[in-house]
Amino acid sequence: MLFSSVPFLYYFLPAVLILYFLAPMRGGSPRWRNWVLLLASLLFYAFGEPVYVLLMIGQILSGWGFGLLIERWRGKPAARWALIGSLVVGLGGLMFFKYTDFFLANISALGLSVGALGLIMPIGISFYTFQILSYDIDLYRGRTAVQRNPATFATYVSLFPQLIAGPIVRYADVAAELEHRRHSVEDVAAGARRLVIGLGKQVLVANVLGELVNLCRDGDGSVLSAWLYIVAYALHIYFDFSGYSDMAIGMGRMFGFRFLENFNYPYVAKSVTEFWRRWHISLSSWFRDYVYIPLGGNRVGPGRHIFNILVVWFLTGFWHGAGWNFIAWGLYFAALLLLEKFLLGGLLAKLPSGVSRLYLVLCVLLGWIFFDATSMGQATAHLGLLFGNGGGGLVGPDALYYLRSYLTPLLIAAVGCTPLPKTLAARLAGKAAGRRALTVLEPLFVAVLLLLITAYLVDGSFNPFIYFRF
Repeated sequence: MLFSSVPFLYYFLPAVLILYFLAPMRGGSPRWRNWVLLLASLLFYAFGEPVYVLLMIGQILSGWGFGLLIERWRGKPAARWALIGSLVVGLGGLMFFKYTDFFLANISALGLSVGALGLIMPIGISFYTFQILSYDIDLYRGRTAVQRNPATFATYVSLFPQLIAGPIVRYADVAAELEHRRHSVEDVAAGARRLVIGLGKQVLVANVLGELVNLCRDGDGSVLSAWLYIVAYALHIYFDFSGYSDMAIGMGRMFGFRFLENFNYPYVAKSVTEFWRRWHISLSSWFRDYVYIPLGGNRVGPGRHIFNILVVWFLTGFWHGAGWNFIAWGLYFAALLLLEKFLLGGLLAKLPSGVSRLYLVLCVLLGWIFFDATSMGQATAHLGLLFGNGGGGLVGPDALYYLRSYLTPLLIAAVGCTPLPKTLAARLAGKAAGRRALTVLEPLFVAVLLLLITAYLVDGSFNPFIYFRF
C-alpha cells in the first residue's frame, strides 16, 4: 500500500489515528497505543505481501531473542556469538531473498547450467534488517538498553510510517518514546502538514518528472534527450525519496515519534563528500557507524583507508540492488570520494561556490546513469548518448517538444530542491505582517495542496516509488 494512494490517505490512516487516540494512556505509558501501531503495521505490510509478513515477524523475534542473549551474557565470549548469530540470521535472510538469483545468474553466465529460483524480494527487507541489526550491535556495544517486551520491539521494527523505505530509525533514537511519549494537537498538526508536503513532492513533482524520465530514457537519440532524461531523473529520485521521508517523519510525529531528518538539500553541496552527508543520511550514517568505523575508518594508513572506503561503497551499491550496475555505482562514488580525499579536497575548497556546485551536480548526474540502468550495457549506452554517441544530433524534435512541455515542472523542481523556498518563508515569518499572513495562508495552502494531490491520485494512474525496488 503506497502512502500516496486514496485507500491509505482516506481509509487506513484515519482509521489508525482514531483507534490510536482512543486507546488509553495509563500512567503515561503508551503500551496500548503501541499495540494499535503494531497491529496496524502488520496489517499494512500484509496488505501487499501477506506471506512475507511471517518472514518479518520471524526476523523480529530473532533479533529480539539474540538481544536478550547478548544482555544475559554481557562481558562473556558468548555475547559475541549471540551477536554473530543475529548477523547471520538477519543478513542471511536479506542475502537469500535479495541476491540468490543474482548469484545464480552469474554462475550460469560462467557456463554452468543453474536455473534461477524466481524469488520475489520482500518489500522493505533492506530497511528493517538494518534496523534490527543496529539494535543488536548497539546493545552489544553497551550503547542502548535491552528491550524485554517483544511487542514493543516489534512495534519499533514494523512501525508502518518508516517500514517500507526508511528512514532507517535506530532503536536508541526512539527507545524513550516507545516507553513514554507525549501527544499534542500541535504535533499532530505539524505532522499532518509535513505529510501533505511530502505527498506534494512525490505526487505533484516526482510523478510528473517520472513521466519525462520515461519519455526520454529511450528517446530520439539526441544529446538534448539524453541530458533531459538524466536531469529529470536526478530531480525525480530526490523528490520521490525525500517526499517519502517527509511523509514518514510527518506521520511519526503524529504518533508522537521524532524521526531524524533524512535529506538536507543534497544538490547544493560543493563536493561529493558533502553530498553524502546530505543524501539518505540514515543510510550513510549506518554504514559509517557499523562498517566504516569498525574497519578502522580513517585512523589507519592510506592503503587500509582506501580499502575501507572501497568496501563501504561496494556494500552501499550492492545494498541498493542485486546488479553489477549498482556495484559500479557504489565504486564510482568510492573513486570520487578517494579523489577528493587525496587530491581534490584543497582545490574544491578554493573554487568559487558556483563552480564547485556544478562539479558536484555533474558527478551525481553521471552516477545516476548507473543507478537507473538495468544493466551495465544500458548504462554505458546512456553515457554515450550524453556525449553525442546516439546518432540523433544535438537537438531532436521529440526532445525539444518534451523540453517545452515539461519546462515549468523542471524549473519548479530545480528551485524546490534548494533551501530558497524555506529561506523565503522564514524571512516572511520574521516579520509581524508576514506571521499574520502565514497564520491564514499556511493552512489554506496545505488544504489546497491536499485537494490537488487527491485530484491527481483519483484521475492519474502513474504513481511509482523508486525505493520499492530496494
